[in-house]
Formats: sequence, structure tokens, C-alpha cells
Amino acid sequence: MRIAFTGSHRVGKTTLAEEIAESLSDYKFINEPYLQLEEEGYLFSEIPTLDDYIEQFNFSVEQLQNSDDNVIFDRCPLDLLAYTYAVGKKKNISSLYEEMTTAIAEIDLLVFVPIEKVDLISCQESDLPNLRHEVNYILEDWIGDFSNEILEVMGTLEERKKQVLDKITNIEK
Repeated sequence: MRIAFTGSHRVGKTTLAEEIAESLSDYKFINEPYLQLEEEGYLFSEIPTLDDYIEQFNFSVEQLQNSDDNVIFDRCPLDLLAYTYAVGKKKNISSLYEEMTTAIAEIDLLVFVPIEKVDLISCQESDLPNLRHEVNYILEDWIGDFSNEILEVMGTLEERKKQVLDKITNIEK
């Protein structure tokens, strides 16, 4: 099974994905494209630009297309395209949206980690809270466009972890 976590930044997505990977020892955890590209020498702007998000998007699509089963992705093309759209309002993303839709079809479970109504994670001004909320809104709007198994998680880390593990168990039955 391929499991991807999606959400804006500072929502607990990575922490949750890492917890799930620890619980599923036969799964491979794939870090988000930002970290992998940075490791490969890609130089990001201090505040990521449209080009930075497109680079991450392309990397994520390729990574998903070349992956095997039993993989957990911390980020996927969906959220990276949401960032691309939020940052580059004037850019026509229709071809990227189609590419993302094709790539997303490879995901067996899409775990959406939204900003909760009572925000559980503080977000400083340097964390770009407006961008965070805009991406969250875009994801909430787009998430219904897919026929994948989608799980929106809420609550504490332990509650979220239980929701994901229960969903995986139900899918595997």
C-alpha cells in the first residue's frame, strides 16, 4: 500500500507520518521533497519561491511514479501543487493539475492533516501563517476531487495515529 500525508506546514503531518512509519516496520518512510532536494544540493530561497515549489512538485511526482508498495510519503504532489497555486496565482496550473491527478491515482490512502479549528500548533510570523492557511483552504477545496481512500485526521497525535492505523486495518481486510 502507498500512503501519502498531505497538509500545509506546521500541522503535525511529519510527526504523524513518522509515528505511522514506526508502527508499520515493513513500510519505507520517504522524507518530503524539500529535505531530499536540499540533501542533493538544491538551494532553496529563504522563503520558497514559485520555482522552488515547482521543483518539489516535479520531484514528488517522479518519486511517486517510481515507488514500490509499502511506502509512506511525507508530502505528495497534491500539497506541493497547492503551494504552487497559492504562491503563483497568475500561473496556469491546469497541466500540472492533470499531472498531479495522474500521480495521486497511485496512492492507496491519502491522509489529510488540516489546520484544526482550535489550532493545535502555534505558528510564528516567520512560519508564514497566511500561506499556511491559504494552502489549507486550497487542500480542503481540492481533496474531494479524488476517488482515493481519503482520511482526514483530527485531535492529538495519539488520536490521529489511531485513526490512521484503524483505516489501514480496514483497507487491508
